[in-house]
Amino acid sequence: MAREDRSDIPILRLLLLFPALLLAACGTLPDNTARISSTRMTAIDSTLYKAVTANVAEHPGLSGFHLLPDGLDAFAARALLANRAERTIDAQYYLFHDDLTGNLLLERLLAAADRGVRVRLLIDDMDTAGRDQDFAALDAHPHFELRLFNPYASRSSRSLEMITRFGRITRRMHNKSFTVDGVVTVVGGRNIGNEYFSADPTVEFGDLDVLGAGPVATDVSAVFDAYWNHSLAYPAATLSRSKPSADQLENLRTRLQSIVAQSPSSAYAERLRDSPLIEQLENRQLALHWGRARVFADRPDKLLTSPDDRSTHMGPRLRADVQDATSEVLIFSPYFVPGDTGVDWLASLVERGVRVRILTNSLASNDVAVVHAGYSKYRKDLLRAGVGLFEAKAQSTKPKKDRDPHWGGSSRASLHAKTFAFDRQRLFVGSLNLDPRSAVLNTEMGIVFDNAQLAGNVGDWFDARLRDVAYELKLDDQDNIEWVEHRADGDRIYQTEPNTGFFKRMSVWFARLLPIEGQL
Repeated sequence: MAREDRSDIPILRLLLLFPALLLAACGTLPDNTARISSTRMTAIDSTLYKAVTANVAEHPGLSGFHLLPDGLDAFAARALLANRAERTIDAQYYLFHDDLTGNLLLERLLAAADRGVRVRLLIDDMDTAGRDQDFAALDAHPHFELRLFNPYASRSSRSLEMITRFGRITRRMHNKSFTVDGVVTVVGGRNIGNEYFSADPTVEFGDLDVLGAGPVATDVSAVFDAYWNHSLAYPAATLSRSKPSADQLENLRTRLQSIVAQSPSSAYAERLRDSPLIEQLENRQLALHWGRARVFADRPDKLLTSPDDRSTHMGPRLRADVQDATSEVLIFSPYFVPGDTGVDWLASLVERGVRVRILTNSLASNDVAVVHAGYSKYRKDLLRAGVGLFEAKAQSTKPKKDRDPHWGGSSRASLHAKTFAFDRQRLFVGSLNLDPRSAVLNTEMGIVFDNAQLAGNVGDWFDARLRDVAYELKLDDQDNIEWVEHRADGDRIYQTEPNTGFFKRMSVWFARLLPIEGQL
């Protein structure tokens, strides 16, 4: 008997399943008109509120700021603020991972809700697959509300929905803020996950957040409310396939408490025990830098309007602010795709005497290689225009104990901070990358604050430490790019992308040929 040929059966099954998969991907979202609107609450009787307002009274019209360059401190700031919350917590994030730091912080949020604090957690739906039941259980808590922004209609066939709803589902809420009692906020580049808080042994994102106290928190809360009450913000309970059981929340609480109990000697538990940050804030002993603050944010309607409609965009307003620089612009942008318009604008700054220097990721340190393809085609034009261009190293050449704490202590680092300093007088900290995705597709936010000391500190770091953590790009006599690594034993020059293999460089070269820049 001849052996049966079954090689076509998997293909046949796929063909038979495809209509069902396509139907699932074309599912519709539930009605969202019944969602309940709510707005910021000011805890005028809380310890935090009393301490901050007493400080603000000595600095009328100003807000206080404290930079958080260290991952452990950035985590501790959020967790300790959650511990101190007496009335309300509003948290808004693009990513909120189901990992160690994500679960540790989620446990703190749930504990706050258990003691009567109103918790509103708004997460973009990009990275929430498989968590609907847990989220619905949290949303059922009398003091914990959880909403997902711009959710997938299908809760199981996301890949196909990327095709059927491309242009809507590929536009995401990239905002990041954490506000407690309406008076203290943390804003910056960090999502919630191990790689942002020095907990991933394979990679660490060099990032920056800022703790803001006073009027700036009111402005951040207004941005949060606009997103929370928007039609794209869906209560988690409406997206779950089934109503959570009575035991589901208790099971989640037990699991989170178990994770906390198993990590008493972790760096995070130790930092929470040892960090004086919030106690100092409450006792008016924390070193705050005072200055006027302006919160820049895209309107949530940006995800519903044409990318060409700039009326909802924060970019033009922020660009006008940068345009006022007279002597120096320093830019940290992990994903940097300026386009011809951006190159011309940066060149115009240089032409009128402004020194422009940019730090972005090298190919080796970039966690999204295709973005590097979009960036690399503009490097020569930038260098010819006189823009200083630097690319972050993927690995430090220093022993771990000697590495820059502003950069991270992992053996492999990747720049993730989105920060601009102007004239060493003003500083922007936020979620905005200088690429088409941030500019016209996703929503972003950040704070510009006027404080010469903080902006000067960033400039001093740029001057003193940049040579240690990044390659300086130059053009040789043949107009080819060379990467200069400044070392104690003398400069080392590379003619190709440092610490990369042939196939990785070839894949980037190929990606440059694709018409995808608008999605980068």
